[in-house]
Formats: sequence, structure tokens, C-alpha cells
Amino acid sequence: MKIIFVRHGESEGNVAQVINDDPARPVPLTARGRQQAQATAEALRDIPFAHAYASQFLRTQQTAEILLQGRDCTLDIDARINERLSGMDGQHIDNFNNFVRSDPLNIKPLRGESFIEQMERLRGFMDEIAIRHPDGTVLAVSHEHPIVAALATVNGQPEQAIRQSVANCGWVEIEI
Repeated sequence: MKIIFVRHGESEGNVAQVINDDPARPVPLTARGRQQAQATAEALRDIPFAHAYASQFLRTQQTAEILLQGRDCTLDIDARINERLSGMDGQHIDNFNNFVRSDPLNIKPLRGESFIEQMERLRGFMDEIAIRHPDGTVLAVSHEHPIVAALATVNGQPEQAIRQSVANCGWVEIEI
């Protein structure tokens, strides 16, 4: 089975470089983000998705809706593919990056999670999805950090994976 992880399109938070790790605070896609999602929908149009998942965040759900337009595919919301919890919602992204710089795998912000903990969260999601959809291709619309954590979980090299980035509406295919 395959999971195609797609990062959401550009959001207002991306433009402002502000952390949004609280799904209760809606941060929508920008016009550019909607265009990115349309382009990704076109690129993925020939892939038949058995099921689709999005995180609890508005921007992932908006992206998923665009990706699934005209398809007969169920979309479920799953908190396990939420953004990495930093406990720094509303702060500039540099605050988080500077905080974890000395040990990006293990440092855990006060009300947040470490990268290793996020990997375990993604492992649970991927294991369950593999059982639910053993022969299909699943779409998972998420965020950069969870996608990188999923890659680290699969390749077993978190030290290398954590240095990767995923562009807005970029995607990775993971075979389970």
C-alpha cells in the first residue's frame, strides 16, 4: 500500500512566518496556496485514492477539498497527522527553530513534542492506514514536519530526514 503525503498549500501563516500548531485557530490558504493545490490536483489526477485523510487544520482541509474535487473519495480528519506541537502558537517560526537547534530530534518544548515523539505519532497513523487500506493508495494532507517525520520513520534515519524540507503542495510517496 502507498500513502501519498501532500503538504498543504501556502497559508497566511506561511506568509507571515508565524507558527500555527493550534487547530482551533483557523489559518486559511492564500490565493497562491489555492493555486498550488489546483496544480497538485492536476499532477495527481490519475492516481485513484482509496481514501483520504487531512489533519485538523483548516489549511490542510482546504487543500484536501481542492485535491479531491470531482473524485469519489471519502475524506477523514485525523489528528495524528497534525502539525508538530511546539507550544509556541502565534510566535515567529525563528523562535521554535532557535529553541530546537542544538538537538532537533530530542528537544521538547514545554507544551510541545520532540521530533522523535512526532515520529511515533506518525508511525501509529501509517500502521493503522496500512491495515485499513492494504491494497490501495491513500492521500494524507498534512504539514511539513509530520511528512518529514513519516519519512524518518520509514527510512530509519531521523538525523538525515530532519534536514529535509517539503514545499507547499509538495508530496512524497511512501510505500508500506
